[in-house]
Amino acid sequence: MPEASALLSSVFGFDEFRPGQAEIVEAVAAGRNALAIMPTGGGKSLCFQLPALMRDVVTVVISPLIALMRDQVRALRAAGVEAGALTSGNTEEETDAVFSALDAGRLKLLYMAPERLASGGTLNLLRRIGTSLIAVDEAHCVSQWGHDFRPDYLRIGDLRRALGVPLAAFTATADEETRGEIIARLFDGAQPQVFLHGFDRPNIHLAFAAKNSPRKQILAFADQRRGQPGIVYCGTRAKTETLARALGEDGHTACHYHGGMDARARRDVERRFQREDGLIVVATVAFGMGIDKPDIRWVAHADLPKSIEAYYQEIGRAGRDGAPAQTLALYGADDIRFRRAQIDESPAPAERRRADHGRLNALLGLCEALACRRQALLGYFGETTEPCGNCDLCATPPELFDGTQAVRKALSAILRTGEYFGAGHLIDILLGNETDKVRQRGHDNLPTFGVGREFDRRQWQAIFRQMLGRDLVRPDPDRHGALRMMEGARPILRGEASITLRRDTVQ
Repeated sequence: MPEASALLSSVFGFDEFRPGQAEIVEAVAAGRNALAIMPTGGGKSLCFQLPALMRDVVTVVISPLIALMRDQVRALRAAGVEAGALTSGNTEEETDAVFSALDAGRLKLLYMAPERLASGGTLNLLRRIGTSLIAVDEAHCVSQWGHDFRPDYLRIGDLRRALGVPLAAFTATADEETRGEIIARLFDGAQPQVFLHGFDRPNIHLAFAAKNSPRKQILAFADQRRGQPGIVYCGTRAKTETLARALGEDGHTACHYHGGMDARARRDVERRFQREDGLIVVATVAFGMGIDKPDIRWVAHADLPKSIEAYYQEIGRAGRDGAPAQTLALYGADDIRFRRAQIDESPAPAERRRADHGRLNALLGLCEALACRRQALLGYFGETTEPCGNCDLCATPPELFDGTQAVRKALSAILRTGEYFGAGHLIDILLGNETDKVRQRGHDNLPTFGVGREFDRRQWQAIFRQMLGRDLVRPDPDRHGALRMMEGARPILRGEASITLRRDTVQ
């Protein structure tokens, strides 16, 4: 592809393609339907931007975030490429300039948000300008099973049929089930050319830790990387503000970001993060999909991510320049209860809730992994690898112990109290604590009263957390979060199976 190679050098400034890019560019430029799954930072955008320059008419790019579109349009214009975006964030002058470029036949790439597809005039516009290709960025947003579902992405398949043009879909986070849904919804089930180029980002160090004074843990992690740009993801808007303040008081340059801020304030944070050295952004998951900053050196999760897909995408914002980057994800029993409750209280059908519990189980398995994190992470996406040597468990293999007896005692306490109590009361029973609640219910007369004194309260809390993480028990939303035994626990209780736990997270 001499034309592609020449454009790669003259427009984008690269001497050669990254692994996997050339064959995707060739397929898209030839007008074939394509689905490309590439690791975050693998150069997905070039795989539709470069073919657009090889075509005579307009390529329309459907993208989920205004910040993402603005960044890509700005970079393309800086490289001398006519590109524009039609978004709700445009000024009147910006929109007029885009239409003028379209009418003059100058525009090569037109970015738009999926919400614009609901407008009746959009199809007529795209026909009038001679759209020749649809490129869909973050294609996993079409999947109702995925972590970033966007209902307006469901309109893209209709748009492709109406225009009768090829479609190229790109994503970094799609397990086999999500890939199947992308093909069904965007390509009507007809098999596109699929490119699967690996999920491994070997330069990213993976680490998880059980919560133990989580604010101090995040401050300590940031302190070890003082002066380096990083992102801290939080589960709530309020936590982004308090943690950003704590980092500032500790001498870091930090700011918060969440969906409750007005659009101008969010754009200010995005601009600062692009331009300032060493800035830490403490954010909800609203931040990041549109940020293309190559030298982010670390990403921390102050709370449990939503899924492995979400975790993979969020840590993938670090180290896009290929240099070493570090990650840390904190998790605790409260996180697990919160995520379970989110699923159970969802109005989604039972099949969807079961699938969501399965996805959460996979994430919790990664949290409580007994060996190499990267093997567990890549295994979820269907890849196999040797131990990576670049995760916390490869560096310090965890100390394990046979937790079968401890788990049986906990399960017995759950069953003998009718599955009506949470971990706090159950631990009082196991420790033999004669609290008012224990005496009032006669639980000091149970056979399990006082049988767990080999562990203290915090150690039992860690054992219950591992039981939650292994899906042996779940909080029951109909019983105010009381623990209910799951089917996987029964063989352990009956003595038909054993279980290995991590001693380091218990200690």
